[in-house]
Amino acid sequence: MLTKKQIQLLEFIQARMARDGVPPSFDEMKLALDLRSKSGIHRLVTALEERGFIRRLPHRARALEIVRLPDTLSKGSGFQPRVIEGSVPERQSPAPRGAMDVAISAIELPVMGRIAAGVPIEAISEISHHIAVPSTMLSAQDHHYALEVKGDSMIEAGINDGDVVVIRETTIAENGDIVVALVEGFEATLKRFRRKGGMIALEAANPAYETRVLPEDKVRVQGRLVGLIRSY
Repeated sequence: MLTKKQIQLLEFIQARMARDGVPPSFDEMKLALDLRSKSGIHRLVTALEERGFIRRLPHRARALEIVRLPDTLSKGSGFQPRVIEGSVPERQSPAPRGAMDVAISAIELPVMGRIAAGVPIEAISEISHHIAVPSTMLSAQDHHYALEVKGDSMIEAGINDGDVVVIRETTIAENGDIVVALVEGFEATLKRFRRKGGMIALEAANPAYETRVLPEDKVRVQGRLVGLIRSY
């Protein structure tokens, strides 16, 4: 799972390579991500390289290869790994054949406060702030919102305390989905959903927490997890 900044950097590199035919400089990356120093960019590039998303080519100035994209960015894009190398041309040249014509856009989603990944907390209904989410993470026909995670009961599903989860509004869930569940009308929690006859099991992804099994009429699904953003 990539962090928010890693996704932003990968999007920026991809868009600039598609537009100009060369990758951006570290200074341009720093300005685009609003970082104070290039050392932060070095750490992000190294993290993307270690995770197999990009490759730096030795002995070539500003030479990067995008090896792959996360599913949320590559779905439907027709992406193929391609090497772009060298210095910035004196005048802008046409984009290389096969380059993508459009840049990835972002959509502002409301962050509806905190959701418990632990003991359920009071239901969330007020917007605390907004967060930019890659549009490719969302489906155009549905409504989405974001929640900040509080607690560690979903840690083995890769969801940590302080993460922001992206939720697609729905009242329907399949067994195994991670959902926002409203319990008895006033407690909201993030758990894995299981239907067992007329009962609903809300499963944690941490052995320290017990599964809650409740009558079907005591649980209302409010959304399903579709993405996660992590900040360090």
